[in-house]
Amino acid sequence: MSTPVILWLRRDLRLTDHPALVAAAASGPVIPIFIRDAAVDRLGAAAKWRLGEALRVFGARLADEGSRLILRRGNALDVLREVIAETGAEAVHWSRLYDPDAIERNTDVKSALKDAGITVESHAGHLLFEPWTVETKAGDPYKVYSPYWRAVAERDPGAPLSAPTLKAPRDWPDSDDLADWELGAAMNRGAEVLARYSDPGEKAAQTRLGVFIRDKVAHYKQARDMVAEDGTSGMSEYLTYGEISPRSLWAAGQRAMDEGKAGAETFLKEVVWREFAYHLMYHFPRIVDRNWREEWDGFPWKDDERLAEVKAWKQARTGVPFVDAALREMYVTGRMHNRARMIVASYLTKHCMIHWRVGQQWFEDCLTDWDPASNAMGWQWVAGSGPDAAPYFRIFNPETQAEKFDPEGDYRDRWVAEGQDDPPETARDYFAAIPRAWKMDMHGNYPDTPIVGLKEGRDAALDAYQNRPNAGED
Repeated sequence: MSTPVILWLRRDLRLTDHPALVAAAASGPVIPIFIRDAAVDRLGAAAKWRLGEALRVFGARLADEGSRLILRRGNALDVLREVIAETGAEAVHWSRLYDPDAIERNTDVKSALKDAGITVESHAGHLLFEPWTVETKAGDPYKVYSPYWRAVAERDPGAPLSAPTLKAPRDWPDSDDLADWELGAAMNRGAEVLARYSDPGEKAAQTRLGVFIRDKVAHYKQARDMVAEDGTSGMSEYLTYGEISPRSLWAAGQRAMDEGKAGAETFLKEVVWREFAYHLMYHFPRIVDRNWREEWDGFPWKDDERLAEVKAWKQARTGVPFVDAALREMYVTGRMHNRARMIVASYLTKHCMIHWRVGQQWFEDCLTDWDPASNAMGWQWVAGSGPDAAPYFRIFNPETQAEKFDPEGDYRDRWVAEGQDDPPETARDYFAAIPRAWKMDMHGNYPDTPIVGLKEGRDAALDAYQNRPNAGED
């Protein structure tokens, strides 16, 4: 029996197309380990709950393969040292992450383990293309999506890898019990509601992708914006926890293009939009928590969490039905339709003039598909402070957006119970999930008027934009 190899798992809870797992399995018996460290503890309530579900399903999948998922809690370097000492492992493999905190942590861990004589290998797998491999002719990182797409559209990221055969070590190290971690504790009663709308795991991801490519991708270009339809791929949550790889999506999209399915290229562009977010986060880490465009530092956003506008927005009682429906969808399911995300973010940052960081942090707490790069870029793109080639100040009108993308009002009826004689379960579930301290029920009165009027908010936002400091630097 050869020396065991440690596979340090983070956001790569799958067997298929897992370069780090393949490399580890080729070297010896694999000890898969997930560490609950400070990065895990910083996750928002919904994301932490969903992580627990991903670990539960992946642990069962490993058991089916004759393996185990070892769970430990503590500082990552300390835990890895402990497991190395317990098992005699001489190598550690992991998949790379690209947010600033992960890069700092991984660099420190790799340096310390190598100094101790341990072989350490990091692998691709979370992205199609490593951020440092895509650059302009001048050798600079891209700052605009369209030329980035053109730069990678014809690249071949390679074929997805098959799941390897896993050899078990002679002796397994001790593991924590996942239930003892109580990863869903912060969700309180909302966890039971979320569970009804979640289908975690690699097999579920592969099934949904297959159905999407077979039945839906041909109409994706039009259907993806219709908020009441199930017209999107639904892959964001699975990508977040690595239950499916972006390369698997790319391969499926390419096959659909070869078959002449009209929406396939649009789907591939959305996969690359995620890549672009990671490209920006890697090269410009300030995008995570500061204005990407520094000239926006003087924009007069408000960031007081106690403001009535913030409370109304968080509780999905802004009085703008499209905005409230989207926020309630997020609270019930942990997800929000992408078109709706833009409307929700625009209303907060433009009509209400609230800092995008307030919304970003609320999404971080409430989204099961929270992603550090996509969330940051999405909020800044809508707010105006991020990468954007558009030469104007974008303000989405929720009413006209609803007329275009929810013409029959089905989406709003699905999520806003007030005013309906017999609201659907989806709308009722909002009141089953929210904190009791909010003192809301579906028989209450819906706001007669918006917390900030659409015309008044638009006029104020445009005035602030035109008179902001450094206005001439755009």
